[in-house]
Amino acid sequence: MTIKHSILLVLLFILVPTHSQEPFLSDKAVVSVLTCGPGADLYSSFGHTSFRVQDSEKGIDWVYNYGTFDFNTPNFYSKFARGKLLYSLSKQRLSNFLYTYELENRWVKEQLLNLSPEEKNELLTFLEINYLPKNRKYKYDFLYDNCSTKIPSILKEILDDKLQFKVYQDSTPYTFRDLIQQNLIRNSWSSFGIDLALGAVIDKKADPLQYIFLPNYVLRQLEHTELNGEPIVQRTRTILDYNMQNRGNFFTTSPLFWFGLLFLFTVTITFIDFKNKVRSKVLDIILFLMTGIAGCIIFFLWFLTDHQATALNLNILWACPFNLVLVYYIFRNTS
Repeated sequence: MTIKHSILLVLLFILVPTHSQEPFLSDKAVVSVLTCGPGADLYSSFGHTSFRVQDSEKGIDWVYNYGTFDFNTPNFYSKFARGKLLYSLSKQRLSNFLYTYELENRWVKEQLLNLSPEEKNELLTFLEINYLPKNRKYKYDFLYDNCSTKIPSILKEILDDKLQFKVYQDSTPYTFRDLIQQNLIRNSWSSFGIDLALGAVIDKKADPLQYIFLPNYVLRQLEHTELNGEPIVQRTRTILDYNMQNRGNFFTTSPLFWFGLLFLFTVTITFIDFKNKVRSKVLDIILFLMTGIAGCIIFFLWFLTDHQATALNLNILWACPFNLVLVYYIFRNTS
């Protein structure tokens, strides 16, 4: 055992109250990674990843979840919009964790990790110290520090050079935008909103080891990860077996349909104006108002938040905040 790991165990013994569950695991303990399928809502479209620690001899079956946030946080929506909302590590029984996924018919897969008893205790030590109230919160970043990236980074922190992530060949290199869109429905408002709000920084090619901001790629990466030259995944099994949900949407509710109507409306009004040799200010107001509001949102996300992925958003060239000034100018001249 290294000095670093010895210190971790001593700290856990000191910091965890004596009335809490005995943290040291028996030889029957199993440590695994849970990967959960996507849900119907945007926030759950990318799936989820957590650690599971179980020990039948100790009566332990805990899930450590880094994807938790508190709706009761003061100024929750403001902090969320500005990228200042802190996420936290939560700890709950497996049965409670699975309840939501059963309700939403989402699959859950488990990868049992081939760790020694010492390594299991070191991981539990790390998680328990991280779960202390003063440690459990962290600054969330969608691409680089989320519930999914936490899993490989913690394993690397504990196992150090014994752990080797092997790069596996995918069909083609992906940009971050490509990877995000893999989890969204084509021609949906979610897909449109992501493309509108996120900037050019997500159009760079991602290193294969950066794919792990998505839970499904953590599952794949662990299958290609070695510990002391041996596969770290001992076995993969399915806990909840649900087929991928059909998350399709009606064409009449899609962006393509509504922007198609807007295009036809624009062409029709333009033709009528040209024929009658007049200019319809209503059309100008609608177009400038829509693009001006979109531009304000883009400006806010780029310059007034902590979100890294919203920087360098070139959509601001057509969705310009100053279009709202033109709306005011048109109204003033009309009156």
